[in-house]
Amino acid sequence: MKKNARFQGVYLVTGDCLYHNLETVVADAAKAGVCAVQLREKNADTRTFLDKALALKALLKAYSIPLIINDRVDIALAAKADGVHIGQNDMPYSKARTLLGPDAIIGLSVETWEDVEAAQPMDLSYIGVSPVFSTPTKTDTKSPWGLEGLARIQGFSRHTIVAIGGLNQTNAEAAAGAGADAIAVVSAVCGAKAPFDAVQRLNMEFQKK
Repeated sequence: MKKNARFQGVYLVTGDCLYHNLETVVADAAKAGVCAVQLREKNADTRTFLDKALALKALLKAYSIPLIINDRVDIALAAKADGVHIGQNDMPYSKARTLLGPDAIIGLSVETWEDVEAAQPMDLSYIGVSPVFSTPTKTDTKSPWGLEGLARIQGFSRHTIVAIGGLNQTNAEAAAGAGADAIAVVSAVCGAKAPFDAVQRLNMEFQKK
């Protein structure tokens, strides 16, 4: 299985936006060249989640950037999003694939080596190695993989690898060097005063590999 060239560089996962509203952050990130946007809404009600998904889907269409929904297959279907990112405790991959169809993007978080091995036969768009570093945005995960763990997975897995957890300008180059095809970032962009500039700097660091 060839690596998925669609997921290369900076992958934005939405979070608390400190200086701008969500759509402004996503628009600036899209202009700066993120490879994908994942809408993550852990506390929103279904209507609010769907409204945000519809707004981002319309916004990202002009940039041909995929919208991926965190966890919620129903929201992905209702918003006609490009796919979902699921964790080990979410809807099983096989059920999500049946509902979303063969062309949908499906990413899966892997938190243990057993998860990595179990993912190998799945027709995934990517695996999210989570977390690479400790991060306050993901408090329900296993111990961090670190760069050594990331490199080990890269040497074993047939899938495209998205590094998740604690990624920022200080470690983007190292993550790329350890085998990440893309880095998922939250606060490094959503918490930036200038999201466009933040994405550009992250891309520059990532591409130094």
